[in-house]
Amino acid sequence: MRSRKLALRRRRVTQTNGTSHLTINHGATVDLDSSNAFEGPEKLLEVWFSVSASTLPVTSSPLGLKIIPTETWKEMLDLVNCRVLSVIESEDVDAYLLSESSMFVFPHKLILKTCGTTTLLCGLPRILEIAATVAGFPHTLAKDNASIGTAAHPYRVFYSRKNFLFPDRQRGPHRSWRDEVKTLDRLFLGGSAYVIGKLNGEHWYLYLTEPNTMLTPPSTPERRETETKVLDLPISRASVSACSAGYEDDDETLELLMTDLDPQCAEQFSIDHASAVAEGRFYDRVHEARVVAPQALGIVVDMPTTASNTMTSAHLRTIDEVDVFSNTSSDPNDLICFECEQETYPEELTTEGHTLGTVVSESSGLADVYPVSKYPDARIDAYLFTPCGFSANGVIPTPNGLDATHYFTVHVTPEPNCSYASFETNVPSKQTGRETNDIIKQVVSIFKPGRFSVTLFEGNGSVDDEYSRTNNGHHMAKKDARMDTIPGYRRVDRIVHDFDGYDLVFKYFEKLDYGGGGLRIGEKDF
Repeated sequence: MRSRKLALRRRRVTQTNGTSHLTINHGATVDLDSSNAFEGPEKLLEVWFSVSASTLPVTSSPLGLKIIPTETWKEMLDLVNCRVLSVIESEDVDAYLLSESSMFVFPHKLILKTCGTTTLLCGLPRILEIAATVAGFPHTLAKDNASIGTAAHPYRVFYSRKNFLFPDRQRGPHRSWRDEVKTLDRLFLGGSAYVIGKLNGEHWYLYLTEPNTMLTPPSTPERRETETKVLDLPISRASVSACSAGYEDDDETLELLMTDLDPQCAEQFSIDHASAVAEGRFYDRVHEARVVAPQALGIVVDMPTTASNTMTSAHLRTIDEVDVFSNTSSDPNDLICFECEQETYPEELTTEGHTLGTVVSESSGLADVYPVSKYPDARIDAYLFTPCGFSANGVIPTPNGLDATHYFTVHVTPEPNCSYASFETNVPSKQTGRETNDIIKQVVSIFKPGRFSVTLFEGNGSVDDEYSRTNNGHHMAKKDARMDTIPGYRRVDRIVHDFDGYDLVFKYFEKLDYGGGGLRIGEKDF
């Protein structure tokens, strides 16, 4: 786990347009270090308490989960063993950048993604309790159920991860997939567990519950363990149940999990490289200022004389006689007015990690995946760890301002012995005007991984609506086919699965000349 030192000081900056504001936990950013080999692949949890933000239960707060204070979430994250670095708050979603990945809080659902040796599932009982006692979601007393007194009824729960690089280093319920399934079964009835992909190759684990999830009654005697279904066929079509889902039409989540990154691409996410880029940009700006300044000062000197600006010839000197930079040095700090620092600089530029994180997100091309030219209200919160490692959250409001705000998140572990990067987004393709395959190509070009897997979850509407399901099936088939072509890569594995309310596409790619990085399977139990 990345080391950290805690403090209490925090500051907040509010944007003038009121669309979002950023809070940085300065104490949690002190002395963050990523010197050791790190488990990049994340554990991903989604807990839905309602179908959408517009259908919250009457008992809940109108703000839903967003009514829950940051301090309460921090207490929950203590159980997970990670800390809050900073928060972007917006009307539709609050994006928490964590010491180990990210958390997104919507009115109706929570997404928690953590890497390293975090104990994500240890925080799940507390999430259910907070949703009930603070946000007011329907709940029952759950005595003796996972050591919590009250638990909200989730609408649906998803938990997933790829196979770990260092499974023997995991803690708590994450030592094996079997232990994770047991932990989830102790909380929920009717869960289904899957392993998707080749058991002797890259694969991905998934646990999900049916709509209108029921909590496991306390003291259930000799409950049978949920069997993990193996999906390893080239194409698999299997409907899990026959309930009406009613999800939002544009609900889709794309996730890229990349390993064996190109060394030169990975180097971008180190302190040394980012500092050099930042220093180069600073001197470029100084040079530009030197060129522009004489022209600007010439205008001042040539201004017509008035009663208020009359100067004698003794006070006027030519530009050649005045060196406006004579009292400055090459140290950037010499150009900073420390008394005005908070008013002069955006909050994300007031810690080194956030400063260099912003530099990296721009120089690497990650900021161009959803460019400000198309999304003027988008906000990226990025952090660069010492000596290397990178995390970023993006909050992406729709350009028309009428639809919900979406997100993307990126996490990079660049060390050669464990290089890994992930990219996740729920920005719908119909909003971007770009094919999903175009997003995949752009992200892959930034990291140039030796191998990567793609998972695409896409809502398919009500399972009772055969016409909609047929149309959605044709649409998904076309999208699936286009996702097969990634320049420089060959598709090794492809699985398509039809869940209740969702279609899932899983694909695994390798570089055409890939020849290194033996697979780490490692887990004794599923």
